Amino acid sequence: MPKYFLSAFLGVVFSSVLNAQNPILPIGTYVADPSAKVWDDGRLYIYGSRDESPDYWCSYDHYVVSTDDMLHWEIDKDAFYSKGENDGVPYNDRVLYAPDCQQFDGKYYLYFSQPDPTSPEGVAVSDRPQGPFKNGKAIDLKGYNQIDPSVFVDDDGQAYYLWGQFTLKMAKLNEDRMSIDETTLRDSLITESEHYFHEGAYLTKRNGVYYLVYADISRAGMPTCIGYATSTSVFGPYKYGGVIIDNDHCDPGVWNNHGSIAEFKNQWYVFYHRSTHGSGKMRRSCAEPIFFNADGSIPEVEMTSQGAAKPLNAFEDIEAERACLLYGAAQLQLWNQNNEEMAGIKSGDRAAFKYINFGNGEARRVEFVVSPGLSPGKISVNIGKSWHQNIAIVEVPAKTGNERWVTVSADLKEVSGVHELWLTFAGKDAQMYSIDKFVFTK
Repeated sequence: MPKYFLSAFLGVVFSSVLNAQNPILPIGTYVADPSAKVWDDGRLYIYGSRDESPDYWCSYDHYVVSTDDMLHWEIDKDAFYSKGENDGVPYNDRVLYAPDCQQFDGKYYLYFSQPDPTSPEGVAVSDRPQGPFKNGKAIDLKGYNQIDPSVFVDDDGQAYYLWGQFTLKMAKLNEDRMSIDETTLRDSLITESEHYFHEGAYLTKRNGVYYLVYADISRAGMPTCIGYATSTSVFGPYKYGGVIIDNDHCDPGVWNNHGSIAEFKNQWYVFYHRSTHGSGKMRRSCAEPIFFNADGSIPEVEMTSQGAAKPLNAFEDIEAERACLLYGAAQLQLWNQNNEEMAGIKSGDRAAFKYINFGNGEARRVEFVVSPGLSPGKISVNIGKSWHQNIAIVEVPAKTGNERWVTVSADLKEVSGVHELWLTFAGKDAQMYSIDKFVFTK
């Protein structure tokens, strides 16, 4: 995807208000590494990096997105830049990695990170939670030069600065909010070997327990999980608690995960990202409700299409990008300014959508909008699991002309209630169709 194409579209969605499930932001908006914060105005804000190409990580600007109901999200585009006319980092022109934000004395401090070996982290300030943040200043990390800053404020008002990869560093933040107290600096609060810590730490507190949330490398040899560790003391020791969510199989090229947990209007959520475009990049923020056991542990939750919303309505268009699991080569990718398709499909690939509400059994047919390939194929529609109850088989014809999209349909076996839905694809590899959306009709 050409960089200029994405940039042109992203300018259009600036400050618009949108309604979505997972992913939470509109098509063409790739915000990763979501750090969620609830400020005094009662809104929930997400601070994250922004991907713009499958060929490299991140970009030279940050967006801030916010919500007051977890369904409608407002995007503020001009939050922070590391180069160009509104450059907030005077000492370099490098891309911006995962940030965090904290509120002090009516001002908002954006803690940013970059691939700069001498000054990898810095801080900029704004009077508004959505920025713009200006006058970036490097933070002296006392020789522990790594990335992924996070700032936590304890009940007594003391702020702590966290950062690092493979081993977590933490120190008290000084009163200037722009430097750390070197005498309190501790390394290896959590480690890769004991806690599966990769990067992206986020600290919060609940019922007197400190929860460290981070990219967890305990599965698949990749940091695809959001894991956590707990302690009753801010400096530990921390005990590994397990996985909160795993984004493996969100895309065939997925590599990492990075996120946070936050309570908003009496419900806790995990915020994480999913990759697209057959790459580890082009990541999109998602959210799932989470819960705590009586002992304070967090049960693992699955990736879903509905996220913080209700199950998808079977009788409204279900876009391909709502798929929460992909098995095989199938991937989600941008094909025009406001639409993604499921492409790269090979025979035997599968995709899941969780969950879909079929109502009281009124559905009679299913319709797919597809881009035909060079040879015919089939889409098997199942509920429960991909090998469970088949409710339709849709025939996809071969391409006959210059048509980009055609509608194909099939009769439906009786189905009612809420189900996970699986699609299984068949056809000749390298000549397969792609999918834009589908819907069930009464």
